Amino acid sequence: MSLRTFIYPFFQRGKPFPMKIMFCGTLFCIYNGFLQGYYMIYCAEYPDDWCKDIRFLSGLLLFLSGMGINIYSDFLLRQLRKPGEFTYKIPQGGLFAYVSGANFLGEILEWFGYAIASWSLPALAFAFFTLSCIGPRAYHHHRYYLKTFTAYPKSRKALIPFIF
Repeated sequence: MSLRTFIYPFFQRGKPFPMKIMFCGTLFCIYNGFLQGYYMIYCAEYPDDWCKDIRFLSGLLLFLSGMGINIYSDFLLRQLRKPGEFTYKIPQGGLFAYVSGANFLGEILEWFGYAIASWSLPALAFAFFTLSCIGPRAYHHHRYYLKTFTAYPKSRKALIPFIF
């Protein structure tokens, strides 16, 4: 469970969020956190120089890059609406110049970075789960933007810059 889980909801503007979805999300995060923590504490065995291993370093770099993308993209999304406003607007800036789901891309990169850095099966499973859940959301957001806004940039992709 990330710090973002606790902080992001307090910065949200817009329509109220259903409690059932929040409850299910909380249960999922607790379960996932338990699995990740259990593996790291009781199952994982790393050599003393693991922090110098290319897998750890590249995973950490990918994780931090994804986190930066995610935080900045969420910041840009929060700035789209003024207090009390409910209308959708076209996201601009950062990776939103290339993809409709820049925040989703950041989160996917975070979890794949964590999977590489920890070199664990539970982390890899969660990274694929994240991709399979968030990837389609990015695609549907992209389709919605294209359908709703005539001025939406046609060159923008859904999730992966220049590709998809």
